[in-house]
Amino acid sequence: MNNFWIDTHAHIYADEFKADLGEALARAEEARVLKIYMPNIDHTSIDGMMEIEAKSPQNHISMMGLHPCSVNKGFEKELYLVEDWLNKRKFAAVGEMGTDLYWDKTYWAEQQEAFKIQVQWAKKLGLPLVIHCRESIDETIELLRPFADGRLTGIFHCFSGSVEQAKKIAEMNFYLGIGGVATFKNSGMDKVIPELDLNRMVLETDSPYLAPVPHRGKRNEPNYIPLIANKISELKKTSMEEVQKITTANALKLFEPAMR
Repeated sequence: MNNFWIDTHAHIYADEFKADLGEALARAEEARVLKIYMPNIDHTSIDGMMEIEAKSPQNHISMMGLHPCSVNKGFEKELYLVEDWLNKRKFAAVGEMGTDLYWDKTYWAEQQEAFKIQVQWAKKLGLPLVIHCRESIDETIELLRPFADGRLTGIFHCFSGSVEQAKKIAEMNFYLGIGGVATFKNSGMDKVIPELDLNRMVLETDSPYLAPVPHRGKRNEPNYIPLIANKISELKKTSMEEVQKITTANALKLFEPAMR
């Protein structure tokens, strides 16, 4: 029985945690959030992420990728660094990578190129992908489709799409990262989550961003995972134990093979 929680996506190396990371991690442990997976952003996040992992490699686990918001004119240099790290040691996933049409559409062609390159690395290394797709979920599904061969897997992080999009994602052997947005009143997720398959869900906070209700607007923390799970259990009309057991098993199934 998986009587602990997993946060599959938390930027606990972010500046927002500089002053009190130890306390935040103690709160996570108290809430039984015993594994936290850390997505990389770009060259600026690597040292902080690795430092946290070095102190507790069983509990705080690194991924390696290039975030789409860090893709610009000179993105190849960033990708060389990611590739170098991926070839040097084990990581739980290639991520956080993906596409983003929310902030800026200037480097859309470069984002697509960086996406395809990182997907190919994941395939070659047998690693899952952790995909960011803000305001670009349909485009990302289409970009991924030619590579989806049943063996490729990963997470569509911060999923807030439709039931139809969720089905397409599941058909490609990917999971849905469900976070604080599920608790927001006007997110529409109250209509979508009841239709989703729990066997395709993993939990995430995206700390320090997107804190769930009742902490919306404040700093998010890994210990809020049970608040997200509680919302899912309400909407799915199932027990917290069931949500815990299945989402934890899903996350372990996804990430553990990469770390062996």
